[in-house]
Amino acid sequence: MNYLNITYPDINNGIGFRVTLWVAGCSHHCPGCHNSWTWDYNLGKKLEGCKEELFKALALPYIKGLTLSGGDPLSQNEENLTELKKLILEVKEKFPNKDIWIYAGDKIEYVVTVPLKKEIIELCDYFVDGTFHMNEKDLSLAFRGSKNQRIWKATKHGWEQLNID
Repeated sequence: MNYLNITYPDINNGIGFRVTLWVAGCSHHCPGCHNSWTWDYNLGKKLEGCKEELFKALALPYIKGLTLSGGDPLSQNEENLTELKKLILEVKEKFPNKDIWIYAGDKIEYVVTVPLKKEIIELCDYFVDGTFHMNEKDLSLAFRGSKNQRIWKATKHGWEQLNID
């Protein structure tokens, strides 16, 4: 898996000051996407090379957590998804008090039917689902670009949809 950038402190992709890892590659190609430059899976650098910078940023005391965006972190082949899962597990081990947000174009109803993708989102605290729909674009929404996209919070009993506006 390739990544394109690490940004921090980021307040646009989850609650609080965050570190956002921008992964390369997306198969959805939503018309009007503001991250269309991230669609190419071959851009950027290998994910393994980001750890030092990522962990240094996550260690900052004011950083609430990690956000995985892009591109689409879940729109990857099995090898890349396995690598992403390992990275998430390492983040959770090193930073157990930091939360993890993940964005994906697929709806949660589909993601939970794909075992490896389900395992990945179950390691995260928040999941933002849905492709960007230009006809539902709404700049007033928190942490998403169109009204069809949903924010889910992990609970002891599964996922709870949040209404953050």
